[in-house]
Amino acid sequence: MKENELEYYSKIANWAFSYIKYEKELLTSWDYYEKIEENTNEKSLCLDLGTGGGENVLKKYPKVGVIIATDFSKEMIYSAKENAKKYPEKNVKFGVMDNLEMKFPNDVFDLVSARHTPINAKQIYSCLTKGGTLVIEGVDKKDCWNLKELFGKGQAYNDKISISQKDYQNIKNAGFSNIEKVEIKINEYYKTKEDLIFLLLKAPILEDFSVKSKDLELLNEYVKKYKTEKGILLERVLYGIVAKK
Repeated sequence: MKENELEYYSKIANWAFSYIKYEKELLTSWDYYEKIEENTNEKSLCLDLGTGGGENVLKKYPKVGVIIATDFSKEMIYSAKENAKKYPEKNVKFGVMDNLEMKFPNDVFDLVSARHTPINAKQIYSCLTKGGTLVIEGVDKKDCWNLKELFGKGQAYNDKISISQKDYQNIKNAGFSNIEKVEIKINEYYKTKEDLIFLLLKAPILEDFSVKSKDLELLNEYVKKYKTEKGILLERVLYGIVAKK
């Protein structure tokens, strides 16, 4: 894990986006938490990677036996443990761990979930039980492409192979079978420019986005072009993967 990335997320310390005012228009009928629910039961032992401040695992994860939720940032896990106090009924254990250097025994988890976070497919395959499931939701290269093209930079902007294809190939090479990969398209409409700025400061859509640089001039240009009656449009392109061991 890159040190500068660790520092970036540590400074945020909380991954809540509840302050942002926006509307979401789903263009693809694929839901990450529904896929988790389809592949678990009330006795399942699950591992959630890159859990951040734990908001989603606490609010949206289906009822299972136990969830081990990890993140490589100590500050994130501290926030997650604080957030967990509001959900005493949830059987979640939070801990610090690097996704790329997992240290679990073989054949432990019934399901591993990873949302918007890097993975080590071989290590995940090893720690899953036979017949266990991996569920991924990730941000693909073409996400916010109009914004990235205007800025001439962004997450995976210069990559020759899409993030989804890289993940798919790594999962296949790790030994998984019955691999389903889906492109997920979502239109998001941000109420104000300030809401969009908050997103760009929180999420790594654009590298080193700053309101104290030329970035703000470019953002004003984007807002002028993509402002609609619903709000400022961001065309999101994600991907979902479900694979079986």
